Amino acid sequence: MHTLASQPLLEHLAGGPLPDWAAFADEVQPRTLAAGDALFETDAPWPWLCVVRRGLFKLAYLREDGSERIKSFIPEGGFFASLAALLPGGRTSFTAVALETSVVEPLSYPRILGIRRAAPGVAEGAACRHRALRAAQGKARARAADAEPRAALPALSA
Repeated sequence: MHTLASQPLLEHLAGGPLPDWAAFADEVQPRTLAAGDALFETDAPWPWLCVVRRGLFKLAYLREDGSERIKSFIPEGGFFASLAALLPGGRTSFTAVALETSVVEPLSYPRILGIRRAAPGVAEGAACRHRALRAAQGKARARAADAEPRAALPALSA
């Protein structure tokens, strides 16, 4: 069985140990990429959630003229997926390139959905925790906005 960097992330999102983790982990094949190697290109089937075990990835949209627009950089411990490619028959909307020697754990999205179906309470618990976290973040942003000094508006003359 592999020791996976993704296990703590997935268990945190699920709120506890995942059912059948050993079988899931045995299916994951970490990939090592050299600097400049593409994990996937634009418009490719890629139904995997990727956790960066080591290294750094650049995610970029390719423009028609061949230039790129950087979407984001994903460091060690981060994760990414092309949401469009996770849909049945979907394809990636950007490219993912290793900027240095990197190791990534591609996690099968269909397999993750299978775990969810096998333990529906795990998914429901994760959804509740996600909503609570988002609500807490919103309240924190509101408190921070209230604490910011505001410039006084000039008086209107009649």
